[in-house]
Amino acid sequence: MRKNPNLHTSNKRAVVRDVVVEVLSFKPGFSRVYIGSMRIGKPLNGPFISAKDRLDPKVGIMKVAFGMKAHSGWAALVVVGTRDDDFAVVDRRRIELVEDEWAKQPYHAAENMEAGAARDLVERGIETAQRIAVRELRAAVKREQERKNEVTACAVLVGNPMPDWSIAEILAVHFRMHKAEGFLFRDALVQATKAHGLRLVAIPEKLLTKHAGTALGSPVSRLEKKVAALGKSVGPPWGKDQKDAALAAMIALHEGVKVDAIKF
Repeated sequence: MRKNPNLHTSNKRAVVRDVVVEVLSFKPGFSRVYIGSMRIGKPLNGPFISAKDRLDPKVGIMKVAFGMKAHSGWAALVVVGTRDDDFAVVDRRRIELVEDEWAKQPYHAAENMEAGAARDLVERGIETAQRIAVRELRAAVKREQERKNEVTACAVLVGNPMPDWSIAEILAVHFRMHKAEGFLFRDALVQATKAHGLRLVAIPEKLLTKHAGTALGSPVSRLEKKVAALGKSVGPPWGKDQKDAALAAMIALHEGVKVDAIKF
């Protein structure tokens, strides 16, 4: 891997964004090019674009959909489009939703604080997550616009609705803090999608597979093979987070674009 002169390291967690970090040639005229974020010595994410595709201006013009799966402080993003009557992964990356370690679990960080200070800290954590989510989604949309792609929808995997608890009521019961923190980052992605005027496809995470079978009109076994094939086309990382985000993106794309020609 060639060194980047613009790379600055600190605390062994430096991040390089939007740079070519690895090129692996497999045959003449065809290379795997990973673009996106990485941690030192280990590529984490980025889109898969063949060298051949990068030279063909027609290839980049397509309708795409985002699929996102949130965790505490970050989310997996997979961008799916269609090419040659089949689904294709256009981008795949990890997006950070916090700037400080405590913000991954703001309710836990505020657990032993005085009531007023605890409320202020939690509210700051929520506001920060929403602000960063808007920024990261704006960057994702911009990347697709630069590729001349049209973003048709954004699918977000969601959990059960949150009861109308106050911050004090959440802090009073420990399991509520976990529930609230899980909701926080999913909701940040939902609100960011709305803020950008994108068509939101909210999919209950526990019902993803069942919903996919119905929405895409295909047996679950075939869908699993399709998602696995997408993973082979881009290489690792392609774990459950990426698979779920990709499947969600496929649903959103199918609902917004006529892709009946795709065979599962």
